[in-house]
Formats: sequence, C-alpha cells, structure tokens
Amino acid sequence: MLQWKGRLMNARVRFIDTHLHLASVQFDDDRSEVITRALDTGVAALIEIGYDLASSHAAIALANAHPAIFAVVGIQPNHLHDLPPDWIEQIRALASHPKVVAIGEIGLDFYWMKSSPSEQEAAFRQQLALAGELGLPVVIHSRDAMSETIAVLRDAARGPGVIHSFSGDWEAAQACLELGFYLSFSGPLTFPKSTALHDVARQAPVDRLLIETDSPYLSPHPHRGQRNEPSRLIYIGQKVAELRQQSLAELAPQLWHNAMRAFPRLAAAWE
Repeated sequence: MLQWKGRLMNARVRFIDTHLHLASVQFDDDRSEVITRALDTGVAALIEIGYDLASSHAAIALANAHPAIFAVVGIQPNHLHDLPPDWIEQIRALASHPKVVAIGEIGLDFYWMKSSPSEQEAAFRQQLALAGELGLPVVIHSRDAMSETIAVLRDAARGPGVIHSFSGDWEAAQACLELGFYLSFSGPLTFPKSTALHDVARQAPVDRLLIETDSPYLSPHPHRGQRNEPSRLIYIGQKVAELRQQSLAELAPQLWHNAMRAFPRLAAAWE
C-alpha cells in the first residue's frame, strides 16, 4: 500500500492520471501543492511523461521523489533535433529503472512538422522496436497524423499501448482498438463541440478506456484556457461516465483496472 505525506492511496473511488508533465516549468512554484491537491481529489497515481532526454530524466527524478508518481521515457516527434548519436541507448538505459512503466511519448506530429515525416517515422519505429525488445507498452502521440500512425502501428507494433489524448473519430478508434491499444481521453472530451470524441467514448469497450490530464495543457471545461493540473482529472472521468450513462462511482474502478492492465509495471509496484 503506497503512502505519501501520510495519505493511504487505496480509497474506494480512486483515479490514475495516465499522462501529465509535472516537471514542466509551469509547476516550478507549487509542484508539491499540485501533487497534494491531486491526492486529495482521489488521483492516487500519476504517470509523468518524457518527451526528450531531459524530460525523461526529470520524469524518473519525480518518480524517485514521490511514491505515487511513475515515469515514461522517450522522444516525442517534435523533439528529434539535436539528439546525440546514442540517444536510443540512453532511452534503453533509462527504461531499466523499476518505476519506468512505458516507452513514450512517441509517434508522429504533422501539425508542427519540426522534423520531416521520414525522420519522425524512423525514430518512431526505433522506439517501437525498443519497447518490444524490453516488453514495455508504448504511449503514442499522434497529431494530424492518425492514418499514418495507424499504418506504422499495423506494420511495426501491436498493443499493449496507449493512444494519448485520443482525437480521432470512431473509424480511427476501431483501428486502434483492433491493434490492442487503449484510448486515453483528456480535456477536449469535456468540450461541447467535441461530438466525434463523445461518440467514441460512448461506443468504445469500457475496458479499453483511460483518462488523463496532459497537465499543464488541455484543461477541461469549465477551466479551459487555464493551466491544467491533475486534480482536474475528475472532470474527464465525469464526462466519460455521463456519456456512458453511468455514475462516476461505477466507472472509476473500471478505469483504475484498465490503467493497471495497460501498465503492468505500475500494477506490480502497487501490489
């Protein structure tokens, strides 16, 4: 049973924020208070996500400092520039840490296009191969590149893994589900005009759903536009429950179980 500052993190209704960036500078002034607020609202575990070498090291440092925090390490497609030649070996070494639960966030981003599609795909495939070698799940970033992401996953990987901040339609969701991936919903699910996302959340198998904040980004309604933080995860959980015509108390144990299955090292640490 995990504890932090005397809190027993085994409440009946509890949540896992499966994707956030607490190491971001936006939290430099109140990081400890943000963690406390998360625990107080039932967010019993937090998965800190790396996106380059520095943030991957920072994710592990946070995991070392807080029992409730776990780490994911990897190179996101917008951070491929200026990588040292041995970057994949550095990620391999970081992934040996016992609180690293996945390789990520990795994938394709054709919105910012800070590296060419071919460069992005090459790094994506390298990290998918590393995850397969290490027996770790992957956390996928896909922006304006869903069909291309699915094509790579069909060729190079199968689940388990997570499509972070899922933003596709039902057709894309079905393809991801068929490949064994979980769909993780973030703040945009709570926006009134996100009707395609609402349809996905209604139709997808309940045992393949996750929730995340992507803090400090993508703050949910009614806090849209503000700095996001993990205590707001409950808004996303409530929206999923509403769309599925369930109570949050009914849905929460399933979301918890899903995260434990998606991240086996997290489950092992929790026992």
